[in-house]
Formats: sequence, structure tokens, C-alpha cells
Amino acid sequence: MPRAPSQPVALTKAQARRIWLRAQRLDSDAPFGDGPAATAAAIDHLGYVQIDTISVIERCHHHILFTRIPAYRRADLRHVQSVDKSVFEYWTHALSYVPTKDLRFFLPAMKQHRRGGHHWFGAVTPADTRKVMRLIRDGGPLSIRDIDDDVLVAKEHLWGSRKPSKRALQLAFYTGALTISARDGMLKTYELMERHFGWDTPPRPATATEITNYRIDRGLRAQGVISLDSVCHLAAGSKPAVRAVIEARVRRNELVPVALDGAGKLAHWARPETVETPDDPATARVHILSPFDPLIIQRKRTHLFFDYEHRFEAYIPKEKRLFGYFALPVLVGDRIVAAIDLKTDRKAKKLLMQKWSWVGGRPSKGLKARIEDELDRFARFQLAE
Repeated sequence: MPRAPSQPVALTKAQARRIWLRAQRLDSDAPFGDGPAATAAAIDHLGYVQIDTISVIERCHHHILFTRIPAYRRADLRHVQSVDKSVFEYWTHALSYVPTKDLRFFLPAMKQHRRGGHHWFGAVTPADTRKVMRLIRDGGPLSIRDIDDDVLVAKEHLWGSRKPSKRALQLAFYTGALTISARDGMLKTYELMERHFGWDTPPRPATATEITNYRIDRGLRAQGVISLDSVCHLAAGSKPAVRAVIEARVRRNELVPVALDGAGKLAHWARPETVETPDDPATARVHILSPFDPLIIQRKRTHLFFDYEHRFEAYIPKEKRLFGYFALPVLVGDRIVAAIDLKTDRKAKKLLMQKWSWVGGRPSKGLKARIEDELDRFARFQLAE
């Protein structure tokens, strides 16, 4: 018979931060090694790496990986996507790189799009879909640049396309008929999913229960201490099922409730071994973080753990910005100490400092110099081919 669930484990914010940093692998120098294998391992551990279109500095998927892999090269990501095919692209809370071994957890969503379509691509006609599928089936992988006979139409939404073939490619991607076999910046090459992966038999779609457990395990691995909000980020409809599984795990003593300082009534949980691990002081490593980094993207969680309220101000009028158009949080040890607005001038081969804002009080002596050293390394990465 299972033992009675344990009482909540009290954690200070400093303890919770260090658990999260350990889970994010931001507390050691090169936790995944280097080369393509390190890139695949990082995405596998994190569960996903978000892709974003903004290119003021290096796009966030490369930036997130560089933060955890000091020797990261952009070619490593191309390799794991297009050569060994250990990662694929699909929608998590945003378009992301996901481990291919987890693909079966996304097959039900693809099936749902095949049945019900996708609200962004409601105007795709069967003829447009047949056209792009025929071109790829007969001629091999292609990008939208390979199709030049479209008659342009009106956009359906701000981020939409006027090219019917592009809409058809995107819809076929969401339904799982196509996958993105290669990427050059934001230019995507599409291929038949079965042909890209070379399947004899497609993976078995995960059940709803398996997907719920997958979400929780992914959160525990990459967050350490979880909440319903952190596991179900931008997927509020999954909260009842996630809560039920968490409560069952608590009853089996596989998870323990956590009373996090400052969290109020917001419940948190962790594995027993996570909160039993010795609480070593955080080393003072410096990281220039992407605003889409897993440590930052859930703004309320970041605020709770770090007492830092990140502002993504790219869409805010200039006169109302506090940190700047594309401010990057600066993590030193277990504290976010600054937000630096940067811009890459690729023609002049310079990383431009737009604004430097200290947060959380005055910096200690020598801190600015240490951050500048990391900025120099960051600049070399930004400007590397």
C-alpha cells in the first residue's frame, strides 16, 4: 500500500532557481559536449527549442543552443535536422525543434488537422494541396522559391502569405503529410514525411494519457520544479488531465508538493530526488540569454523565480520602451542582473550596443567587465559564418 503523501517541501527562491538552472544545464560549462551530437542531446534534454523569425541578432534557436553549447556551430543544427534526422520541426507552444524520438506525441495533433483543418489556413483549396503534393512526390523536396506560377491572393492574417502554394505547404506540414527537411534562415524545404524519415512503418500515435505523461516528464526534466502553468504553457485545456496525473504521482510518492517562497496558492511539484540533492551555491557563470530562452519565455515563472519581469518590447512604441527593442537578459550565477539591447550590423560586422540596463540593484565590482567578456564571445558567434 502506498505511503501517505508527504508534506510540502519548502523551497526558497534561491533554492528553486538553482534547481531550475541545473535542469536547464546552465550551471556547467559544456554539459552536452560539442558537435552535432551535442545539439541533438541538448534538444532531447530540453524537449524543444523554439524557432523565431526575428533576426535583429542571431535567431533564437541558434542562440538558445549556443548558450548551452559553447562550441556550437549552425551547421550542427542543419546536420541533426537534415542528415541524421534526429530532430524535426513542429508546433509545441510555438514552432520548435523537437527530438524525432518524440514525434509520436505529435501525431494526434497532425491527425486532428487532417480532419478539421487549421484556422490559419482556412482558404487552402484542394487544388492547391494537390499541386504542391504532386510537385514534391514527383520532383523531390522543394521550397516556396521553387514555385513561381502562383496567382497572388489577399492575406488572411498579418503573418499570412499571398501565395496559395505557401499556404498549401504550411497546411500539409501541420497535417503531417509534409515535414521540413531543411532550413536556410527562414526558408523551409518541404519533403514527404515518410520519405524524409525512410519509414517502413510509421510510429504509433501516442494516446492521450501518454501525451499527458510526456508533457509532465518533459517539464520535470527541463524545469526541475513544475506547476500546471509551466507544464501546460499556452495549452490551458490540458490542465485537468495534467493535474490528475500529477496528483496520482504524488499519491505514489513519485512527486512531492513544493511550497515555493512567494508563490502563494500556485502549487508546485518536483521529484523527491530533485529537492533532496545538495543545494550547492550557484557558480557565477555569465549567460547572455535569448528572450525566447526556456528560462525566460514563461514570463510569470521567470518573475516568480528571479524577481525579474522581462519586457519584450519589439512591438511597443519606442517612447514607451524600458529595456529596448530586443533586450537580452543577462544571467550571472543564479541572478538576472541586466538587460542589454543589442543589434547585429552584419554589413559592418559589428555587434551594436543599443542600451544597457542594470536590474536588481547596483552591480558588484568587476561585474561589468565579466559581462563584457561574455559579450565579446557572443559577438564572435553572432558574426561567424
